[in-house]
Amino acid sequence: MLGLSPSPVSAQEISDAITISSIPFDQHKVIRRNGSVVAFEATKIAVALTKAFIAVNGEASARVRELVNQLTGTVVNALLRRHPHGGTLHIEDIQDQVELALMRSGARCGTRLRALPRGTHA
Repeated sequence: MLGLSPSPVSAQEISDAITISSIPFDQHKVIRRNGSVVAFEATKIAVALTKAFIAVNGEASARVRELVNQLTGTVVNALLRRHPHGGTLHIEDIQDQVELALMRSGARCGTRLRALPRGTHA
């Protein structure tokens, strides 16, 4: 950390700074914790990861953005391998893949995500 106090960052600013491949996810749906079914959006994974890194590091440096893109790609690829032709994913399965990718990467924000109860993440 560079001694900078964290500034609030909107989800739109994070989403604008993230480059996710343009794989069409129109056949993939997500079951949310409240039971509703919504379209899968890879950028939501990237936004959550970025917020976790900001909470730990206080900023989203170029290195963090690169790591977020890499981790998001890892998670999306894992999910697509399990459902290559579309289907419905449960939010818990997505979160499990995010945590697995964080643990494998050794990223410090992973500890913070795992310490939070499910449903309270960024």
